[in-house]
Amino acid sequence: MKNVYLGLFLLLGFSLSVNAQNDPAAKKVLDAVGAKVKAAKGISATCVLASFTSKGKSNGTQSLSLQMKGEKYFVKQGRTEIVCDGRDVYRYDGDKTITKSSVEESSQTLSPQKLLAGAYDRDFTYKLVSSRGSFQEIEMKPIDSRKNFQKVNLFIDKAKNTFAKARILDKSNNVTELKITKLNLNAKVADNSFVFNRAKYPKDAEILD
Repeated sequence: MKNVYLGLFLLLGFSLSVNAQNDPAAKKVLDAVGAKVKAAKGISATCVLASFTSKGKSNGTQSLSLQMKGEKYFVKQGRTEIVCDGRDVYRYDGDKTITKSSVEESSQTLSPQKLLAGAYDRDFTYKLVSSRGSFQEIEMKPIDSRKNFQKVNLFIDKAKNTFAKARILDKSNNVTELKITKLNLNAKVADNSFVFNRAKYPKDAEILD
């Protein structure tokens, strides 16, 4: 499930600016959700991740928690932690390695910064593929073929105008499904939640940058 936490930001980090090549029906849905997210002073969420092989075999489930404010975020998935202060990203693998990278270096992933940059029309094509039942489903495909995924299907709760679920298809046809179980768009999140604290991690953990 490496990097599957990034799918969460598809559910939480949208503020969309689109051009004529994309589906106006999808734009209307995403704009409504984006307006709600932009108005949030702080966001907290918990979700469940389920992964499947290309043949449909389950690889199990994991839980994940997120705190987010603007372009800063803190993610915890088991022993793994990711801290972003808006400039640098620190990823602790739960053992003895901490990887540091700049936000710009993460341009090939579904980072919150990429999604909050306001230039999605240059990065994705998307369309509304279903409005059946309680959800509206939007299919997104990256324009850049170097991205580490083929497509992402978003499921938006019609009644709440919030993202509820995402299905991510990677380059090997493996699937990660992410479902939000609790979402608070008015969370009080302390600013020090997004500050990397070296003393918090094992002394023998190596920092790679």
